[in-house]
Amino acid sequence: MKKSILIVIFFILSFSSSFAQDDAAELAKKLANPIASLISVPFQNNTDYGIGDWRGTRNTMNIQPVIPISITEDINLITRVVLPVVTQYNITAPGEKQSGLSDAVMSAFFSPANSEKLTWGVGPALLLPTGTNDFLTTKKFGMGPTAVALKQANGWTVGGLINQIWSVAGNADRPDVSQMFVQPFVVYNWKSGAGLGANMEWTQNWKASTSTVWLNPTISAVTALGKQKTQFVVGPRLNLAAPDGSKADWGWRAVVIFLFPK
Repeated sequence: MKKSILIVIFFILSFSSSFAQDDAAELAKKLANPIASLISVPFQNNTDYGIGDWRGTRNTMNIQPVIPISITEDINLITRVVLPVVTQYNITAPGEKQSGLSDAVMSAFFSPANSEKLTWGVGPALLLPTGTNDFLTTKKFGMGPTAVALKQANGWTVGGLINQIWSVAGNADRPDVSQMFVQPFVVYNWKSGAGLGANMEWTQNWKASTSTVWLNPTISAVTALGKQKTQFVVGPRLNLAAPDGSKADWGWRAVVIFLFPK
């Protein structure tokens, strides 16, 4: 597995100069910004091993389309959906398997169209009970605020994203949802479009008083597959904190992002 990951890393870096450096650098800069005016369709795959008491495995494919909409000359609306497709083994019990859709989170950020110093956006976040398996869904509708802010200069992007969601309707037999998600991130991109970065994903379940924290270092590269602009991202996942009996030994992330520049 480790040898395979090294091969993927070499593959990604070898593609980093497949088209004009100016184009690659500009696309990499926009991709480091969660609310850039750029249509993109990321497929983010996370595979985690050694989870909990039964040493389970979970694979989560997050389908995350991002679509910017120009509201006025001064304001953009950036819509973002995260739809997880999950397959897991030995998580709920030895020998047990669950697979299907998990709950989706839809966010909408209202952001200034032109921001020179600090880029920011605020708006609503919605929890949609799209899960197709009882173990993969809250069976609750939820809503709350979300915000993102970042600074870009000299190849660096530093910022963070946050949302807080409360359940407002759904199955009365299921626990209510009160959950915060915090994601600080940092990325450095070279002019070739290659990049090094890391983010931390902290999920706080206020109802259960539990925290889950992942650290995700990554390398990335922008390339062209024919006429299709694409970014590849790969890196390890480190589970720094988790509720009792659910911590993973390690994991890895691989992302393919299809880009549709204006």
